[in-house]
This record gives sequence, C-alpha cells and structure tokens, in this order.
Amino acid sequence: MRTIDHWLTSPWRRSAVAALAGALPVLAFPAPSLWWFAYVALVPWILLARSAPTGRRAAYDGWSGGFGFLLAVHHWLLPSLTVFLFVIAALLGALWAPWGWLVRRFLGGRPTAGRGGSALLVLPSAWLAVELVRSWQGLGGPWGMLGASQWQVPPALRLASVGGVWLLSFLIVAVNVAAAVLVSVREARVPAVASLVATAAATSAAWAWAPRPEVDGHVRIAVVQPGIMDGGDRRFDREEQLTRQLAGQDVGLVVWGESSIGFDLGDRPDLARRIAALSRTVGADVLVNVDARRSDRPGIYKSSVLIGPNGPTGDRYDKMRLVPFGEYIPARSLLGWATSVGRAAGEDRRRGTRQVVMDVGHGLRIGPLICFETAFPDMSRHLAEDGADVLVGQSATSTFQGSWAPEQHASLGALRAAETGRPMVHATLTGVSAVYGPGGQRLGPSLGTGASTARVYDVPLAHGVTPYVRYGDWPVGGALLVLATLGAAEGARALRLRRSGPEPLVPAARTAHGSPVRPGR
Repeated sequence: MRTIDHWLTSPWRRSAVAALAGALPVLAFPAPSLWWFAYVALVPWILLARSAPTGRRAAYDGWSGGFGFLLAVHHWLLPSLTVFLFVIAALLGALWAPWGWLVRRFLGGRPTAGRGGSALLVLPSAWLAVELVRSWQGLGGPWGMLGASQWQVPPALRLASVGGVWLLSFLIVAVNVAAAVLVSVREARVPAVASLVATAAATSAAWAWAPRPEVDGHVRIAVVQPGIMDGGDRRFDREEQLTRQLAGQDVGLVVWGESSIGFDLGDRPDLARRIAALSRTVGADVLVNVDARRSDRPGIYKSSVLIGPNGPTGDRYDKMRLVPFGEYIPARSLLGWATSVGRAAGEDRRRGTRQVVMDVGHGLRIGPLICFETAFPDMSRHLAEDGADVLVGQSATSTFQGSWAPEQHASLGALRAAETGRPMVHATLTGVSAVYGPGGQRLGPSLGTGASTARVYDVPLAHGVTPYVRYGDWPVGGALLVLATLGAAEGARALRLRRSGPEPLVPAARTAHGSPVRPGR
C-alpha cells in the first residue's frame, strides 16, 4: 500500500489513474452491456478521491475522472472531432471537480458514522447536479447518463417510470458510495449497509406498487432500414422497394429513418407523389425524414414529415435540439476552425420551435423525435403529456458504423418507453433499429447495422400517466435541495467560526496588575 501511495504522489500519475478510474463505467453501457458493473464501477474513483492529501487534489481527481468518463462514453466521436474531443472532455470534466472535493470532504480520513451516512445522500445528489448541467443541449446533451446503463433491467425500468433516468443514476451512485464505504470506512459501515437495504426496498416497492401500463390496443408499425447506400437517389429507391413489400400486411404506420430523404419535397414533388403512392399501396401513412434546404424559408432543416395517400398531410416537426458540431458549431466565429480538423458542420442547421403530435389515422397519435433528441427525457415526457400514443425516434448513425454508438443510441428507447408508459419505435437508416413496449421491454428482434430490410412489429398500446410524466424530474429537485441545504449549513458553520475567532494557541499571560495579555499584543 505504501508503494502505491508513493507512486501516486506524482500529480500526473495520479491524474492518469483518476482518468482510467473514471472511464470504467463505460463498460456498463452497450456494446459491452455489463449493466451490473455500474453498481461498483465508481468505487475505484471514489477511493482515489477519498485518499487525496488535500481538497484541491481531490477536486483534480474529480476533474481527471470526469475527463476519462466523457472520453470513454464518447470515444466513437474521435474520427469526427479528432483532437477537439479531448478539448471538450477536458472542459466538461471540470464539472466533476466539486464532486471529487465532496468525496474527500465526507469520506476522507476517518469519517464519523454521521459523515459517512451523509455521503450516501450528498454524493449522489452532487452527481445528479453534474448530469443536469451537462444535459444542456449546448454542452452535448445527456448522452451517457449513468442510469441509462440499466436499459435492459426490468426492476430498473420500473423505477424509471417513477423518477426517470435521474432516479436510476441517483441509486447507482448511492450503491457505489455504500460499496466504497464498506471497503474502506469501518466507522460508517452501518449506514452503508442501511443504504443498500433501503435501495433494495425501494426497488422492490416500485416493482410491486408503481402503476403498470395497461395495454388497451395494438398497432402494427413497420420500420424501413435501407442500410448503407451511396447517394440520396439510391437510398430513396431502396426505401421505396422495401416499403412496397409491406403491402397486405395490415400496417398502421411506416417509419423511415433520419435523413431518409435528402431533398426538400417542395422542390421535388415527384418524390412526394411516389411516397403517396406507397401510402396507398400499403394502406398506411409514411413518416419520412427530410434533411435539406427548405424551399419555403431560408436554411437547412431536419424534419419529420407525414405523408398520406394524397401526399403530405401538413404534419411536420422540425428538429429542435441539434447536435453540437455535428449539426451546428457553437460560437462559430470562435470555434469555426473545428471544420478543418474533423467532420464538423459546414453550415448550421436551423431549429424548430415546438414539439408536434401527429394524427396518423385509425385514432393513432405519434410523437416524433429526431436523432439524439431521444436522449432527452423531458422531450418524450412532454409528448406523452400532449397525447402521443407512440413515441417515434428517427435516427441515422451511418457515420459511426462499427462503433458502440448504434447500440447505445437504440438502448435509449427502452428508457423513454418506461418513463412515459408509451411504446417507442427507434427507426434508423443503417441500424440499430429497435422497438420497445410501454414498459420498456424489447419487442421482437432489433435490426443490426448489417441489415437492409423492412420489418413489421406488433406494438401494444397503453394509456394512463406514469409518476414520472405526472411529477417530472423530481429526483433532480430533491438533489438540488440537498445541495442547497448543505451549502447553507456550510455557510452557517463558516460564519460561526468567523464570529468566534481563532482559539488562542497558548494561555494568556497576566501582568502584575492581573490584566490578561494575549500573545502577539
């Protein structure tokens, strides 16, 4: 142990170890999907920050671990962003610096049982605060939220219906803190065990008592995945061919992936007529996605467009949350040089202004999301509130074939379905496409990155309101309240110390007249 401690006295070596420790949770996400590992993956990082000699060093451990975490969970962006990915990870990794400081503040040295017990509430709350800040679309959005690693665990999905992915992240961090305390802090083992028992009890209670989506109907939805195609015309031809094969299969909706059409339909009415003919052949509306410069207003938009047997129905959703660097460059006047070192957007796309619920006939209403909007729990929640029966995500991960990105992206649909109690259809150009039931369970086989096909899914419909849809991001509000209470308590403590002044180091001497004389006067 002394050898390890001595080796970690080098700031650079310690930072490297912290970065590696921070990267460990990525193994819980697809493609490895070691979901169980999430519950212990933070322990090495916590133990390292706990052992920091100073609070400043613990903050650096938090920063370095955050850098490693972000780099690992976004590593598939390296071919697109090149060196800029390291810059982004270094900047956003600083969000974990206060978390590292708090780890040492509550678990450093020989903490009392009270301090160890408080850590089980404060540290998960601080983690949620980090996830809240980095979830802002301008900072890259909520990709890689710790709770999203539990997308295939039924008890976790039940908890998501109560408090969303936020509640899962909170509980995962709490279990990690408890495990770290059991390993290293003998004085706080009782509250650590109590925390684990409470987590198990909460999970069991949610499993038993949380409202379950009640299935009250079914709809057959077809996903068309053309696969990798060179050129927009060839891709359209393939999508048309696959859609035509759906005739006679009693389909209620056909969904094409993101950027399935590379031309504005106002400029190419011939394409609109061809899709309308497909709608008549199949007997269902077709939801396409147009990525093009609009003919009726300036700028490039990504838009979900519904086309029926008589042509475009008028229902259109313009993407609201754009991918930084991929679809626009933040502060282009300062960061426009990113286009010279990677595949950053040469021109900023325009944003939509509101979410849209579309009526596709047969009494079915859908809520479209485009690309990484499926990572934002608030967007699917609002669509459910507005009456969507089915959530539909249109995506294209063509750039990231052969990486973990397609499977990670597809897995988010399970969380959004479980949170809202609405089925989720995730349709892509090149895979992975997947469909999930209203409880987050996968329906049928997914379409991998090597597939060029169309598949029909029998999708159960459910209604009712989940606690998450009703109460929103209440775990975040609770976490912020915990941190505000901590800040107020620390402020009051500092004020008391300032008012009382420093304690004298030696007893006061007395003069011949008996008057005390303080040292230094």
